[in-house]
This record gives sequence, structure tokens and C-alpha cells, in this order.
Amino acid sequence: MRNRPRFVILAGALIAVSLGAAALVAWPSAPAQAQRPPSGPPAVGVVRVQRTPITETNEFVGRIQSTNRVAIVARVNAFLDKQLFTEGAEVNAGDLLYVLEQAPFEADVQAKAAAVAQAKAQLENANITLGRAESLLRTPAGQQSNVDNARATQLSDAAQVMAAQAQLTSSQINLGYTEIKAPIAGKIGRTAVTVGNYVTATSGTLTTIVSQDPMYVVFAVSNRAVIDLQRRYSDQGGLNAQVIKLRLPDGRMYSQTGRLNFMDNSVSSSTDTLILRGTIPNPPAGTAMVNNAHVRELTDGEFVTVLLEGVEPVEALTIPRAAVLSDQQGNYVFTVDAQNKAQQTRITMGQSSPTTAVVTSGLQEGQMVVVDGVQRVRPGIEVMPGPASPQPGVTAADATGGGGPTSSAVDSGTAGNGSPAAQTATAGSGTVGNGAPAGAGSTAR
Repeated sequence: MRNRPRFVILAGALIAVSLGAAALVAWPSAPAQAQRPPSGPPAVGVVRVQRTPITETNEFVGRIQSTNRVAIVARVNAFLDKQLFTEGAEVNAGDLLYVLEQAPFEADVQAKAAAVAQAKAQLENANITLGRAESLLRTPAGQQSNVDNARATQLSDAAQVMAAQAQLTSSQINLGYTEIKAPIAGKIGRTAVTVGNYVTATSGTLTTIVSQDPMYVVFAVSNRAVIDLQRRYSDQGGLNAQVIKLRLPDGRMYSQTGRLNFMDNSVSSSTDTLILRGTIPNPPAGTAMVNNAHVRELTDGEFVTVLLEGVEPVEALTIPRAAVLSDQQGNYVFTVDAQNKAQQTRITMGQSSPTTAVVTSGLQEGQMVVVDGVQRVRPGIEVMPGPASPQPGVTAADATGGGGPTSSAVDSGTAGNGSPAAQTATAGSGTVGNGAPAGAGSTAR
């Protein structure tokens, strides 16, 4: 009697196992009624190729140079008596900088002045003698030979006066050289010779003065880039249609703009570059002063990034950068034709950024380009096009070069320091640079 419950439990377990096996046998027939219908064409987001006003910006590495630079040297031999300027200060044209020992030069001036006075006295006597001889010539006692001799003596003494006067002028000039004055206005450097030293005309540079406002910016541009710029802006004045903007070494954009004023007359045979130069204002950056000199943002010899920007926008075909794919043969996009079939289209890109690409060839205005879902597209397949999702724009900091990511292309030329020049362009509020193939494999950007 005690074993009966155990038998009931075992029987129930056997029944449960049998029901489970029956369910497993019946399961394979269930999915036959729940299969999904065949999938349709892949959905993709497309945009229409359109012309957009683009302000192109070409970047190069440049160097700031003063428009005037003077090396101060001694022009006479003497001891240095005084230094009358503060190193690093701004000086005006005509300011007295150094005073050399003047006593020997003052004495020499006095001696030359005495020689002039003596020569004049001799000339006066010769004039009197000539007058007497000419008056005697009208009497029986007069002789022509006496008149001729007196006239020759008078002319000789007059020449002596001129020579003595010239020597006096030379001594006065040398005395003036003992006071060394600033020939231009600008910022003065440190002195190379201190008071008490003997300086000569061969002692070298005592100090230098560089002008402050305006400044030059000098940069090298590849010959190909110069030709391209002149061609693109031929209707707007060539390179004169460009304005110069600067990005300072700390990444900030300089507040002033400049213009080109010089292009070299020959291309460098070693770098195939042409030297361009522009002028740009360099006013004081506030009221702060250091060593009696205004604080300015541009300094002679400073490296900067030069941005040549078009005065007026140009029309160009643009597409979102995410639509561009690359392989070993170059850049391409997928376009959608009237039958909603995807076609692989090779393109040539101009200048682009992570958000916008400028297409120079391969596309026509109005064509539909796949932006979203390019991973699901293959050449020749049918797709289901729809509006593409909004593309992220470029921030204001990117547009001004203030600190956001920017894209640039290496130009064929190099700047003055050997660094490659870059090209960018601005479409709307963003900055665009030149795109290049990414190498092997097809990748969406």
C-alpha cells in the first residue's frame, strides 16, 4: 500500500514525456504557415545634385615680414658714449638712439673752419691784386702779363676756398654721424654694443628696427595652384579677387584682412613654387604696452596659415560628403535613374570637407545621388528612393578655423618652410577641402 503513490507519480511522468514528444513531432509543421513574404527593393535616401554658391579658400603656410627693416650701424670710428633707447620699445623716425664721442670731431670741424677762413683771406688778397693790375693796365706803367698772373692767382685761391669748404662740410657730416638716429618708425631690438665700447664702420649691426603696421605676409604657392586660381577668378580680376585671412599659431583667426600686392617674376626650379606677398594691417591689440611698445598680434618672422579667400562666391555642384565612396580607381557615387535602378558613377572631386563635396565632373545638375543606405546598394539593382536624412552641418568654429575639425588637401607645391600647402573651400557656413582616394577597398564617407 505504501508503494502506490510512487507508481502514480512515475505514471504521470511517463504521460508528460509522451505529450512533450508529441509536441516536438508536431512543431516542424508550424513555420510553414508563418513564413515572411519575399523582401522588396532596399530603401535608400537620396539627394538631388544642385549648384551651390561656394566661397573657396586655399590654405598655405606663410611668414610675416615687416614692410621696412633697418640695421643700425656706425658710420664713423669712435667710442660709444650714450644709449638713449629702451630695448624692445617703439621709436619714431628721427629719435636719437646712440651718441658717440664727439670731441675729436668737433675739433676737426673747427680746424677745417679755420682752413676755410685762411683760404678766403688769400682769395680776398688775390682779388685786390687783380684789381690793381687791371687799373694799371690803363696807364703807361701797366703790363698785360701782370694782369694775367693776378687773374690766375685769384682763380687758384678761389679753388682753394672751395676745397677747404668741402673739407669743412665732410667734417660736419662726420660730426653728425656721432648722433645715430632712427631712420624709420618701428620696434627696436636689443643692442649688440654697450656704452664704452669702441665702434667702427665695420663693427656690424648695433641694433635693428622693424616697422609694425602694416606687415607683409609672404608665402609660396605651387605654379599649378597659381594657374588654377587665375583661371577660376579670371572674370573677377585674377588673384586680385582674393582676400587674405590669417590663422595665428594658436589656432585663432586674425581679425584683419589683407590683399595681394606682389607676385614673383620666376618659378623656383627646385620646388616649382611661386612667391606671393600681401599686405595686412597690424594695429595695436588694445591699450596694453610692454617696454613702451604696443602689443600687436603679428610679429616679424612669425609663421602663420594664409587663407586666400575669394571675394565673391562661385557656383559649383555639391553633394553630401557621405555619398562619396572610394576604391583603387578613385571616387564614385551611386545614382538613381528614372527606373529606380542604382548606377555606379565615377566622379572627380574638387574641394570638400567631412560634410560637403564639390564635384567637378561626372554628375549633372538634378541627378539623384544615394546618401543613406549606400551599404545596401549594388550596381544595377532596383532601389526604393526616399528623402535623405538631414546631414550634419559645420559649426561656426569650423567655418572660421577656430578649433573644429577641418578637411584640407595637400597642394602640389610646398610653402617656404617645406610644409605642404592645403586647399579648402567654404560652402554656405562650412569649410570644404579637396578629397582624395582612400586606397584599396570601397568605403563610405
